[in-house]
Amino acid sequence: MSNHQRLDDGMRWRIAGRLEAGQSQVQICREFDLTSSVVCNLRKQFRDTVSIERKPGQGRPRATTATEDRYLSSIARRNKGATACQLSRDLYAATGTRVSRVTVSKRLHETALFARRPAVYVLLTSTNRKAWCREHRDWSMDQWAAVLLTGESRFGLNTDSRRTFIWREPGTRYLPSNVCEIDHYGGGALMVWAGIMLDGRTPLHVFERGTVTGVRYRDEILEPYVRLFRGAVLPEFILMEDNARPHRALLVDEFLESEDIRRTDWPARSPDLNPIEHVWDALRRAIATRKPPPRTIQEMKTAFLNEWDQLPQEMINCVISSMKSHCKACITVRGDHTPY
Repeated sequence: MSNHQRLDDGMRWRIAGRLEAGQSQVQICREFDLTSSVVCNLRKQFRDTVSIERKPGQGRPRATTATEDRYLSSIARRNKGATACQLSRDLYAATGTRVSRVTVSKRLHETALFARRPAVYVLLTSTNRKAWCREHRDWSMDQWAAVLLTGESRFGLNTDSRRTFIWREPGTRYLPSNVCEIDHYGGGALMVWAGIMLDGRTPLHVFERGTVTGVRYRDEILEPYVRLFRGAVLPEFILMEDNARPHRALLVDEFLESEDIRRTDWPARSPDLNPIEHVWDALRRAIATRKPPPRTIQEMKTAFLNEWDQLPQEMINCVISSMKSHCKACITVRGDHTPY
């Protein structure tokens, strides 16, 4: 501990007490692990001023006052998208004080404001979400065990998730080995469907070319997958799906009624309430780490089927078990966005 700047007032007074008691500088240096210059400077200061308090530094005076600092923080909180240059101009227009964008950033950092990317979510309908969460927040795990949570997702062959990292040396960002080439206008995509429940899941279904209609949804999903799960979970089985048009087609309603399959209502614009979205995210991460990555639609289809079978069931059980906490969090924020 040789830096003079690191000595707090308590240590300074202890050193002064040792000096008053007649200890030598060498002994004090060994006891406190200090250099002789630090103890010598403290001894001279105490002898000349009978004080060990640090002298205030001269330094450059602050360019802004406390009132101006509060003003910067206030306008930054009101207009979160404003740049540091814009805030600097606003401060000059309001007070006549001209500061640089670096100074603005430093003042905002002092008030715990930092430039960060905003979280991106879909538009929500808070009223229906709150009612749905109040209805399901007290469900037991036995009730959730009878629910098949389903959903579709579209995966592009060329995607830029910005979530895959590489190890590289400084200054080598644009080396061919460190560049991931992406074509945003080619490659195609896959539409997949799956269902999850506690201690179980359906096979991953990949839709072939074409639009998913109510007829395809009934013939390719409800009959081969949902009907079989309903027969295995009798009689408490509940199908949980979103409000996509194929799901709400009249022929789908008739099929579910004929098979005695109960379906729960789903709040509009609430994909974040469905835990299968976390499973899609885990599947997307798994595909992104494959080396080499899929280059064709057939390779991507094979990769998705393999990765789906390898997803741990413990992870699926965990996201379903979090539904109770998820509902409570949604009610707490009055139906707004949650961290889930």
